[in-house]
Amino acid sequence: MKTTHQATADVFVTALRALRKADRDAVLVQIARDKEFAQDVLDLALMTTRRKEPSRPFREYLAARKKR
Repeated sequence: MKTTHQATADVFVTALRALRKADRDAVLVQIARDKEFAQDVLDLALMTTRRKEPSRPFREYLAARKKR
């Protein structure tokens, strides 16, 4: 079952896809020009591409950083 957040996202994506290309591009350009939105999009894209990478405990990461 979808969460409220997922359902809301589906509505917005459906609406975005229904726009003519020029209108859709205008929305995406506006998002890209907004620093906070743009950073959110980049963060989500990075998380999506790295989702299947193995993880490690945060303390292990900190110990490795300290050795540098």
